[in-house]
Amino acid sequence: MNGYFITFEGGEGAGKTSVLNHLYDQLQQRGYDVLRTREPGGIEIAEQIREIILNPAHTDMEERTEALLYAAARRQHLVEKVLPALNQGKVVLCDRFIDSSLAYQGYARGLGIDEVFAINQFAIKGHMPDLTLFFDIEPKKGLARIASNKDRERNRLDREELHFHERVYEGYKVLLEKFPSRMHVINADQALEDVEKDVYQLIISYLH
Repeated sequence: MNGYFITFEGGEGAGKTSVLNHLYDQLQQRGYDVLRTREPGGIEIAEQIREIILNPAHTDMEERTEALLYAAARRQHLVEKVLPALNQGKVVLCDRFIDSSLAYQGYARGLGIDEVFAINQFAIKGHMPDLTLFFDIEPKKGLARIASNKDRERNRLDREELHFHERVYEGYKVLLEKFPSRMHVINADQALEDVEKDVYQLIISYLH
């Protein structure tokens, strides 16, 4: 494989999806062969699993069930969409990947980062991202952004208590220490244009 697998991570309302879409346009304009996608989802089977996981009506979903569904969606998405694109030399921009499972289910849900990592290693067979951007913003501020954005989809995770989102944030901090060479911090608590500029400069220098 000679492509680049770049993932965008962060809590709810961090702005990573908006920045990813902007970066996608910029890289295309510079002549890069780029694929953008998301998790869970990106392909039909995984999008259907996404509907199950994030459906606000499914409040009774058990933690391990949730973790396994994410891993299942990840496997199908990886083999059907991500790996073929990387084999074609594309720059793959993915909105969430394995680190979301480690932070949300492994740390915040209390299943254990190592345990959830093991489930996902079965799913991805060692295909980790080349570069991961963590969009750093305090959970309270991220949730406030969601509340003010009427166009954003509302899902089951948005209904969690603030304490849960604070645990997710702590989980990402643990992952930054666990994967320091792969994960880079982006200050998401600034104007969107400034975040986009920081991300663009980092990605361009990385691709060069």
